[in-house]
Formats: sequence, structure tokens, C-alpha cells
Amino acid sequence: MESDKTNMEQSNRHPDAIKYVRADRISTGDKEKSVEPENVRVVREAPVTIDVESVETYTLLCTPIDKRALAVGFLLGEGVIESLADIKILKVCDDDPGTVRVRLKSEIPRIGDSGRNLLIVSSCGACGSENLQKRIDALPRVGDRLRFEARLLRSVNEALRERQSLFEISGGTHAAAIFDERGEIVSFAEDTGRHNALDKAIGKCLRNEIATAGKGAALTSRLSLEMVSRCARAGIELITAVSAPTSLALDVANNCGITLCAFVRETRATVFTHPARIIGLNK
Repeated sequence: MESDKTNMEQSNRHPDAIKYVRADRISTGDKEKSVEPENVRVVREAPVTIDVESVETYTLLCTPIDKRALAVGFLLGEGVIESLADIKILKVCDDDPGTVRVRLKSEIPRIGDSGRNLLIVSSCGACGSENLQKRIDALPRVGDRLRFEARLLRSVNEALRERQSLFEISGGTHAAAIFDERGEIVSFAEDTGRHNALDKAIGKCLRNEIATAGKGAALTSRLSLEMVSRCARAGIELITAVSAPTSLALDVANNCGITLCAFVRETRATVFTHPARIIGLNK
């Protein structure tokens, strides 16, 4: 009963993120045959359009919360802006809460195909990109001031898991956090899409004037090219994740000087690139 009450309170705190649907719970055992109707909390997935005046219009499928942070983090991750200072206007449209209006302070070169409308689904990576190698080569190399104790990899992951209130009540979200050299989380976000969660966490830092350069990122998802490239553009020096990296993710992490730690679970982790940032692994 206490768990149900807690979950209800969590749902009420996130009315735009959670909805209730009716379903039937059934037995899959060989003997027992039962059907039990229940109301199930599912995470919302909806389109959010980021309309950058005179540049591009992007429509993402995401959990429709933290929309301004999502817009800022997404535009940084895509290379449309270099910092929050590039944005003159950032607002959720009064007539259409599913649209975030953005006006830049100065003309920014277009990214990708001219005039495209881009639908990015929650599982999307660098799908359809014709200039993949060009984008990879343009990624910046991060700084080298962060040093991190191995034991903090575990504590950061534990702290990340403790904050996943949407996942706790729905089981349908990824999470991302930005943390400092002490392992303290300075920004956190959840979303149906792993890219969106990271964009939101980075965007929250930018909007709160928290520097992302020299920080770490903790993720609940696998590590793909797009996840690592977003971290590179934000100046993030260390990435920790519970799941596996892809080969392109490792290439980008290596080229950009990022320490990539995967399979961070309980008392172990696998360090793939630039291990010198982990104290005791100065190779």
C-alpha cells in the first residue's frame, strides 16, 4: 500500500509525463490461468517541435517535460549553437505547448540539408546522415583537467538510479546526469529517448549557468556515436554508463580525448579510452 501511495504521488508530480491505461495482467504459467484487470502507468511520448527562426525546424518524439532544456541541449548537441549566449529568445509557444520557439542572436550556419524538417524518434542516432565522417572530424577535443576516483563511478550510478522517479513508476524512461569531480550530480533528466535525456541534462546546466566543460556524464543507456558526440560538444571529459559502447562511440571518445567507462555495475567498470583520468590508472 505504501508503494502504491508513493507511486501515485510521483504520478501526480509528473502529469505531463505519465498517463494511465487499462490493461489485463495474465498468467503465463502452465497451470494457472488468470486475468486481472489493472490500471498501468506508462510514460508519455509526444512530438515536440523546436522551431529555430530562419534556421531549421526539428520535431522530436520525447517525454514532453523540460522542453526548454531539451531545446537548448539539442541545439548544442547538433552544433547549431555553441552556448546559451547564442540564443536571443527561448519560449514555449502560447498557442501550441508542443512547440518551442527559438531565435538566435546572430546568423548561424545551417546544419545538415537546407530547409529540412527533421523527425527524430526516441531511438534515433545519426540516421540518414550523408556527412557522417565530416561531422565526426568537426567534433572538438575536450580539456584534460578532470581526475576521478574509481569508487565514485559506482556512487554516481547509484545516485542516478535513485533519481529515476519516472522510471520507478513506468519502467519506460532513460536517464542522464551531469556530475562534477566530487561525483556530485549537478543536473538530471529523464526521457523516453536516451538522446533526449542527455540533451535535457546538458540544457539544464546551460540554462542554470553551470559549466559542462570538465564535468562527467552518467547514462542509463548504451553508448552510441550520437551520445558521445553530444558530450564532446559540451566539453564533458568522462562518460559512465551501465551498458555497452558501439565501435563508433569508442572512435569518437578516443579522438576527442574523452574517458569512456561502460558496464558500470555494482563493483566493476570497464574503461575503454583515456584511462589516465581514473586515479590509479595513469597509463
